[in-house]
Amino acid sequence: MRLSTINLQKRLSTHSNQLPLWFTLVAAWLAGAIFLFALAPHGFWPLAIVSPAILYALLVPNMSGRRAFIIGEAYGMGLWCVGGFWLYTAIHDYSDTPTWLALIMIGLMGLGMGLFHGFLALVFNRMVGKQPFSFAALWVLQEWLKTWLFTGFPWLFVGYAFTEEYWLSSLAPVAGVFAVSFVAILLAASLVELLLRRSSYAVVSVLLLAISTSLWLVNPQWTKPKGTPDLSVSLIQGNISQDIKWLTQYQVETLKIYAKLTRTEWGRDVVVWPESSIPMFQDEAAGFISEMIEMANATNTTWITGIPYKDKAAFNASTDKYPPFYNSVIARGVEAEGLYKKQRLVPFGEYIPFEGVLDIFPSLAGSQDIKNYSRGSDQQSPLKVRGHNIGTAICYEVAYPDTTRKNAIDTDFLLTVSNDAWFGTSAGPLQHLQMVQMRALENGRWFIRATNTGVTAIINHKGRIVKRAPQFERTVLRGEIQARVGNTPFMLMGNYPILIIITLLLLISYFGKGLTTLRRRG
Repeated sequence: MRLSTINLQKRLSTHSNQLPLWFTLVAAWLAGAIFLFALAPHGFWPLAIVSPAILYALLVPNMSGRRAFIIGEAYGMGLWCVGGFWLYTAIHDYSDTPTWLALIMIGLMGLGMGLFHGFLALVFNRMVGKQPFSFAALWVLQEWLKTWLFTGFPWLFVGYAFTEEYWLSSLAPVAGVFAVSFVAILLAASLVELLLRRSSYAVVSVLLLAISTSLWLVNPQWTKPKGTPDLSVSLIQGNISQDIKWLTQYQVETLKIYAKLTRTEWGRDVVVWPESSIPMFQDEAAGFISEMIEMANATNTTWITGIPYKDKAAFNASTDKYPPFYNSVIARGVEAEGLYKKQRLVPFGEYIPFEGVLDIFPSLAGSQDIKNYSRGSDQQSPLKVRGHNIGTAICYEVAYPDTTRKNAIDTDFLLTVSNDAWFGTSAGPLQHLQMVQMRALENGRWFIRATNTGVTAIINHKGRIVKRAPQFERTVLRGEIQARVGNTPFMLMGNYPILIIITLLLLISYFGKGLTTLRRRG
């Protein structure tokens, strides 16, 4: 088959401008890997610009769809194999998985999560115009898809690197973390275009940065103090190792540890114990719970604790194997009521996806006798504490911007309890804390965070850490929290504004590329 002169020139041009594939893949993998250092605990945010800029530069030349997909996949694998390596501790140390298999599972996780960037690169190469707006829109699209597709794994978002860089994260109360990601990625791609002597895109990036910087300098008060006295809080950090936490013979000792740490805290307005600090169902710990409630009432204290909750009233022996149970938080004591059931469960940790098909994986420590947790409703009432409504998030679900947003509506401050002991001394718990900071900023609410091993912290409505406890110490974090009312734009509109913007940009880019192709053929 003879090629036309034009097609021949295109193919020759494409191949002559391409770097060796092996070099390109190594560069893409390393570009993804270095992104880790933009997040906590390292916090070198310029890498959140450099990392996606390298991917953009690698994808700009003409190439086949297959090559583009492989480059994007390589970037995604580097991003997740390095950025998500904190999962190794849970897989290896607490799931009876040998080192070689744990490493393979991390690699498979990277391969699977890398598909998001693989398809981003494919669409960028084949379906839309190769320019910064479409690249930034596709990037935000794949971050948003990670919040729900295949159960969701909303981690390693570019916007989190700028949590404490308020010249950019000032956009978070307006349109959420995805807006921060969009501007950062647009800036990254525009800098590449600037190096290629195409400056028009940089103008828009500078304009958006000017808007975010203005918001930072003007400092609009999206929410305001409720006008009630600040509440004194004590956050109890038990520091109980994960390998013994759920052992039957250690349950009583766990209760003793938390009771002892709390002895000096009765009389404070609010005492908070972390996720599953009572390592048994509420009916099994009924006597102990009654004692704590009695102590709380006697000292004018509100007591909040994480606990597995078994709903015996919902049990139907004819249809159910066992009563549904939940990872939950209860509020008891003075002026306290409410039960919150976790909505977003951890795959393989709290439930098994495709149960029966994937049961070949080793069970997690302490969950041998537990099947799947049930999901709590997304229409739950907030906890009631001393005349305030509290929005609650349990551990992993604080990573979901929209879930936290919905739970924050009509509340005065926010609470999250967690147990990050699964991840040891890795970066995972610190990245988790960074997400809590972003949620506080998005919703204009103070956040109290009680954890088993850390990081226990008090965070204000601007996302700044007011107080924090050291990790891996048995301690109490004391502080005060401010009740606030009102809604940020993000609370009112959620992700819809940024999703509408990226949809319009992708449609314009798609049809624009189609018209250009038709003109060339004509």
